[in-house]
Amino acid sequence: MNQQTSTPSAPDNTDSSLTDQAYMQLALQLANEAAQAGEVPVGAIVVKDNVIIGRGSNAPIGAHDPTAHAEIQAMRDAAQHLGNYRLVDCTLYVTLEPCAMCTGAIQHARIARLVYGANDPKTGACGSVVNLMAEARLNHHAEITSGVLAAECGSVLTDFFRQRRLNKNN
Repeated sequence: MNQQTSTPSAPDNTDSSLTDQAYMQLALQLANEAAQAGEVPVGAIVVKDNVIIGRGSNAPIGAHDPTAHAEIQAMRDAAQHLGNYRLVDCTLYVTLEPCAMCTGAIQHARIARLVYGANDPKTGACGSVVNLMAEARLNHHAEITSGVLAAECGSVLTDFFRQRRLNKNN
């Protein structure tokens, strides 16, 4: 498994790694639901104290909402669950590296930890294109673990876009 943790570093804990994989599997299920709805397949969940409090899948097309990314949907759900827009001590699991909009929302929500699967070389804002979490002038920095089930997360996206191209050519 290609997994990378950035500062502040997480403890080296096998149980945590297994838990990360289990939660990412759930996010992958949400990504597949998005694909079935014709959306770019990205799924996300928010966890607090080992309880899932928020779920989201990409829905900008169906919702006619450019902000309806999986991360935003999951954070909205979690905020409703907690009755607070601050998601302190929460972990966000998402199948794809967040974009700048989602990374900003993660920072504003005060998410403690971000775990993502595949890197996004086109719009990734946690290290692939830019790293907003490393920007010292911003006041909140989540701990980041990347590469959890990266191959599986990447293949969901690759398969989706391959199928889209095939359908377009038919």
